[in-house]
Amino acid sequence: MTILIIVAILLALLLTGTPISIALGATVMLFITIFSSFDGDTVNILSQRLFTGLESFAIMAVPFFILSGTFLVEGGSAAKLVRFAKALVGSLPGGLAISAVLACAFFATVSGSSPATVVAIGSIMLPALVKEGYPKAFSTGVIATSGSLGILIPPSIVLIIYAVSTSQSAGKMFLAGMVPGALLGILLIGMVYFTAKIKKFPRSESASVKEIWAAFKDAFSGLLLVVIVLGGIYGGVFTPTEAAAISAVYAFFISVVVEKTIGLPQLPKVILSAANTSSMILYIITNAILFSFLLTSEQIPQELALWVVENELSPYMFLLALNILLLVAGQFMEPSAIILILAPLALPIALQLGIDPVHLGIIMTINMEIGMITPPVGLNLFVASHISRMGMTKVAIAAFPWAIAMIGFLFLITFVPEISLWLPNLVYE
Repeated sequence: MTILIIVAILLALLLTGTPISIALGATVMLFITIFSSFDGDTVNILSQRLFTGLESFAIMAVPFFILSGTFLVEGGSAAKLVRFAKALVGSLPGGLAISAVLACAFFATVSGSSPATVVAIGSIMLPALVKEGYPKAFSTGVIATSGSLGILIPPSIVLIIYAVSTSQSAGKMFLAGMVPGALLGILLIGMVYFTAKIKKFPRSESASVKEIWAAFKDAFSGLLLVVIVLGGIYGGVFTPTEAAAISAVYAFFISVVVEKTIGLPQLPKVILSAANTSSMILYIITNAILFSFLLTSEQIPQELALWVVENELSPYMFLLALNILLLVAGQFMEPSAIILILAPLALPIALQLGIDPVHLGIIMTINMEIGMITPPVGLNLFVASHISRMGMTKVAIAAFPWAIAMIGFLFLITFVPEISLWLPNLVYE
């Protein structure tokens, strides 16, 4: 009964147009005020819980990775990665579109953000694809979908948030995202390739070895950041949070000092842009921490876990139900909020059923990827619509075949956990 009251309050606030971050905090306050038996120290309890929840070393990685990605976007690294990707695969059937997928994958590894990837790569690639003769709807669907790689390929902000909310190792989560991220990239490239062959999309001219080398040298500073961040983490040189700080300093140094693509007068604008994005995410986190505390204090995760055990749900039945719930939630809510709300609920049940929490995190993240390209609140759809100047309905239709393919990929990852767990188990055992 308690969970129904909490959900009803939250849904009522969301239906009135209340932003998810405010709705989470308001749900806590309304429930406590009207239904809870907490004593007069409630405010102190909530403030203490909020402070201790935010007092997490891992959370500091979020604003640092956002700042790093902002420097790279504004500094032109995205254009260099696009040029390198095009030099590698431009001559294949659908080569320019394949290079867009590769460029999104490259940029995802240095930005950690899906919308940032769509903006950075889409603003360059969409006009080029249309000019080359690719259908505008196809091109928009490719960019919107490939941009979602940003929340699966490390260093992913969503994976960091999952690690924080479930007390998992961010390093393990990064490793777990590598193989599924690579497989998803291959799936998208395969779809582009066969579509291009069937519909006879244009090819670009083959790049010479000299041109490929020149493009690689131009993109080297951006690609080196991936080596520094991931190599440093798994080489034991620094933690994921320290890696985030190093990536921000590195991106600043490359963009401002070495390549001088960002001048000193532009610095306040770049920093303010990163601060705005960080504030939005951190505000959601703060309210989600309170919401999670309310659920825990009312024993809701424990009750759900007991219900699952009493009804003898198998792990596969639970994961199937969870996927359906996450796919629906992803159509209405922002990924970070979904992770923060549902991960603490799902984790006790998953542990009770013997499901690895790292595997659970990858399943949730792939669901969030699909949510980014499904209406009505798919964030990548809004960004792609803005870039392509197409209506939301047309963009959603363009992304639909890709979403179906990703749902098939989701069930592969869900029911073959070794795909996610092989690499972290290899490194950490």
